[in-house]
Amino acid sequence: MVDRISLDRLFVSVLETGSFVAASERMGVSSGQASKMLSRLETDLGVQLIKRTTRALSPTEIGQVYYERIKVLLEQRDELDASIRNTSGAPSGRLRITAPMSFGSAQLMPALLDFAERYPTLKFDVSFSDRLADLVEDGFDLAVRIGQLSDSSLIARRLCDARIVMVASPAYLEAHGTPTTPEDLTHHECIIDTNFRNPYSWPFRNTVSGQSITIPVTGRITLSNGEACLMAAERGLGVALLPSFIAGPKLREGRLVPLLLEAQAPPLGVHALYPPARHLALKVRVLSDFLADYFRGRPEWDEGW
Repeated sequence: MVDRISLDRLFVSVLETGSFVAASERMGVSSGQASKMLSRLETDLGVQLIKRTTRALSPTEIGQVYYERIKVLLEQRDELDASIRNTSGAPSGRLRITAPMSFGSAQLMPALLDFAERYPTLKFDVSFSDRLADLVEDGFDLAVRIGQLSDSSLIARRLCDARIVMVASPAYLEAHGTPTTPEDLTHHECIIDTNFRNPYSWPFRNTVSGQSITIPVTGRITLSNGEACLMAAERGLGVALLPSFIAGPKLREGRLVPLLLEAQAPPLGVHALYPPARHLALKVRVLSDFLADYFRGRPEWDEGW
């Protein structure tokens, strides 16, 4: 039998996600089971909580009132649960983590494997995606994000820096010359990575004034993945702007050459983010501490080139 708290959580998830499919994914049940759970809750209460149409879901008047009250009670229960767990021994439960695809697979995954070995009582649900997930709505415990942070409602902890470096292959530079100023890029074939906030405007720092400048760039190759841009640059197809955690190994091997290091823009911050709570769950606090220690200091991907 499903307990009443699970029914209430399902109801809250349905309203917050707007669909049984999304709510069922968050709860770890099938969409059919989610529908039955809501029907059981309505039967227990003797009222209709949600109006269902073929196009949308919306709360009834009493459903809206129940949602506002039960959501607060569930949050208070979770905070109490977290405070009790924080006084107990090892962290336990399921950790849902989201991180960018390239950084997640190449740099975060080794850290998470070490963490998983250290805490065998934890379960892990990790999503590597360049989609900017909503931690609260999508049910994530912690996110790793790179760059400027826009959501001030989340708690952010800086883990390390991610340098953005311009690179090209020795073959490309031999054939087309080496740019000596950012303005020279207007005469070069640039590989465009659409994951950047402004992919056709590359940031640099003026070597005289120290002010930030942007240079408009063009190129015949546009990609939405850092590793793909790395491959294109290594093949000599143009100049690429890449995070050093992607380009670092090829720079150490000499297969790519760093360009205009003296004019590179300030590094981006790599942060761990989690929703605010009066009592931070032990599993989230321990993971945050572990990642801060793991990435402390100069990142290994910036060494040797």
